[in-house]
Amino acid sequence: MRILLAEDERDLNRIITKKLTSAGYSVDSFFDGEEAIQVLSYTEYDALILDIMMPKADGYAVLRAVRDAGKTTPVLFLTARDAVADRVKGLDSGANDYLVKPFSFEELLARIRAMTRTSFGVKDSLLTIADITLDSAAQTVRRAGRELTLSAKEYALLEYLMHNQGIILSREKIENHIWNLDYEGGTNVVDVYISYLRKKIDEGREKKLIHTVRGRGYVLREEP
Repeated sequence: MRILLAEDERDLNRIITKKLTSAGYSVDSFFDGEEAIQVLSYTEYDALILDIMMPKADGYAVLRAVRDAGKTTPVLFLTARDAVADRVKGLDSGANDYLVKPFSFEELLARIRAMTRTSFGVKDSLLTIADITLDSAAQTVRRAGRELTLSAKEYALLEYLMHNQGIILSREKIENHIWNLDYEGGTNVVDVYISYLRKKIDEGREKKLIHTVRGRGYVLREEP
């Protein structure tokens, strides 16, 4: 999943970005609200993590810009303000959750999972298609009961395909979702990672789940 982080404390920003990236998320991080608003005008994200007190534009301003644009992207406010009135204001402003500094990264990850489950219409941490089960809480993938070892990008790609199973996803949409703004790789990166994933998911199995739709992209689906 792709996340936007806006946090003006540079050390904390770097730590959060590193933790989220190691957990398999694609992260674009910013140090002020104005830049975040600009990027949000042309980039889609699965979740936003916003500090409230930021230069140029605070977290409330970023949230207003998102909601005024008609976007329902889940938003988590990350702030040192711990008064009940502050929490109420944040939630009433349209945020989905509110986490007070200092915090544990395990709790941050759990709250992100909870927010995105809701936005994808998933009831728990398990995603299933055919004999594949992906557990987003444990970060594990099994096929026919056997655990598969995936890289962070392979895991992110499979999770995205499973959230959109049955839907044809273009290469551009996959690339924009899985890789962040700093990515400078080759134009065939999606094809390369689909190939990696196929070897681990489908190779040697009668029932293939990852399918190429010529001229359109890729789809994860169970075919008769």
